[in-house]
Amino acid sequence: MSAKVRTKYICSNCGAETLKWMGRCPQCGEWNTLEERVETPAPKSMGPSLSVNLQGNAKPQKLSAIHFNGDKRILLHMKEVDRPLGGGIVKGSVILWGGEPGIGKSTLILQICHAMASQGEGVLYCSGEESEIQVKIRAERLHVNDENCYIYAGSSIDSILKEAETLKPSMLVIDSIQTMYISGVDSPMGSPAQIRDCTSALVRFAKQTNISVMIVGHVTKEGNLAGPRILEHMVDVVFYLEGDRSYQFRVLRTVKNRFGSTAESGLFVMEGNGLKGIEDPSRYMLRNRSDSAPGSMVVACMEGLRPVLVEIQALTVHSVLAIPRRIAAGCDYNRMIILLAVLEKRARIPFSSDDVYLNVAGGFRVKETAADLGITLALVSVKKDIPLPRGLMALGEIGLTGEVMPVSKIGPRLKEAVKMKFSRFILPEGNREEVTDFCKSSGLTAFMDSVVFVKHLSEAVEYIL
Repeated sequence: MSAKVRTKYICSNCGAETLKWMGRCPQCGEWNTLEERVETPAPKSMGPSLSVNLQGNAKPQKLSAIHFNGDKRILLHMKEVDRPLGGGIVKGSVILWGGEPGIGKSTLILQICHAMASQGEGVLYCSGEESEIQVKIRAERLHVNDENCYIYAGSSIDSILKEAETLKPSMLVIDSIQTMYISGVDSPMGSPAQIRDCTSALVRFAKQTNISVMIVGHVTKEGNLAGPRILEHMVDVVFYLEGDRSYQFRVLRTVKNRFGSTAESGLFVMEGNGLKGIEDPSRYMLRNRSDSAPGSMVVACMEGLRPVLVEIQALTVHSVLAIPRRIAAGCDYNRMIILLAVLEKRARIPFSSDDVYLNVAGGFRVKETAADLGITLALVSVKKDIPLPRGLMALGEIGLTGEVMPVSKIGPRLKEAVKMKFSRFILPEGNREEVTDFCKSSGLTAFMDSVVFVKHLSEAVEYIL
């Protein structure tokens, strides 16, 4: 008796399944993404048979009876990668790298391969996007030429895992998961079903062989990893490499980490010979700053657990349009609209007839409200055409009533500012006790004389005017 054929519809964006076609996916809301699939109940192959079979030998064990030799991480000696990883690569872990095409994922992965191979660890780099010659060209640009680094150009997960089982490297790299396929899955390459099943085979391979696996994935226009959302739940670590390709600055953000903190991040600058870690990000971000221009203000933002000083640039001009322009680069547009409304209502400074432009210099993206006070003072400065005092920094979140609310981690922010020779500060009244404790513990008692504490936005505006 022949197997019964069943037809279903799968969303190419999120992987949701329905039994009938609809114009809009009921799960993610995208239009015209449901694709017809015909399947039979025959079992699917989930990759080649491995010499290690956990399912046949797995038995419950007492936690106290489980031991390891202590050699559980591989240190790369790349500070901006080791830190987000939690102290190196855990053997047998699966790490997912996301980011837009061209942002530098493959470059950074090849540098990590070099760091591994330099320590005598074997690496198998599998590319479904490039040939061996193309990978070699990129490797020469990055000065990577290691005997322990093997290159494999192919898209079959079955063949890749067979080669990995033969070579037994310390790390397997898949670049990228969207170009891979596995036998037994009728879906086309890059579909949610293929991505899910390929990742499942790689995860099982990593756990059975104790070989670390790095998977490169592209992102959608919304900034999410292409493929089903379950992909992020299957792996151990999820990284996003972010940045504007117009700038050299890159940020490695940790979204998920089973072996470390998600608060850590790595900062890089893209150079001709690859990505280079930034030891002093504040100095790098302020290297070209001019103190005399109205509308320029420095704020201290937290990038993971590290404070980074960035320059906020504001510009306002009289608008010739019925509806003035509002443009924000490097910060949240809606937050800028709120701050303009608070300035007009609570500080009596009109912006309704002006075009307003806001920019964060250097390609950095401000995501926290601690920069609110700095942004508003930069807007007031350019509106009144008054340069802000030299060495001034302002921190504080601004509410809709105009109150200046306290910010978190005020101590590390001030420590970084003092290191960068800032000598005058406008801070929230709610942070007075923390600032006082910081000054006493750091031996900066005289530092309190240069701090102005404010409760309302109007007090800060009056101070600079």
